[in-house]
Amino acid sequence: MENFIPWSALAGGALIGLSAALLMLFSGKIAGISSIIGGLLNPQKHESSWRAAFLTGMIASFLIVAPFGFELPDTGGESIIVVSLAGLLVGFGTRLGNGCTSGHGIIGLGRFSKRSIFATIAFMGSAFMVVFIRNQLGGL
Repeated sequence: MENFIPWSALAGGALIGLSAALLMLFSGKIAGISSIIGGLLNPQKHESSWRAAFLTGMIASFLIVAPFGFELPDTGGESIIVVSLAGLLVGFGTRLGNGCTSGHGIIGLGRFSKRSIFATIAFMGSAFMVVFIRNQLGGL
């Protein structure tokens, strides 16, 4: 926590919430990334274009913020294959859980979804338990 600066996290969270609210307000669509990508892999009629545009904008956003000094996270020296495989496994898990922590925590809670309330409680409870166990083991 010696380098903890909350401003970029606060700005990022606000932008995620704003984009989710705008998508729902103007199109009635839910900005769940796993569902958006899943919809591209199993396309429905008249659904692919907005999904592709959303995903393209999400990926291209780095080009917009890079001039302001933002950088992609360091992958810790892992190869792109390992990072890609990890991403695919995370994607599989989010589809299996009907959404990710951000999707349930931001989109689902904003919609007062019972499933998202329980999922977010489970995510947060698991996180607290992992931190508690880690601290009990001496921060291994």
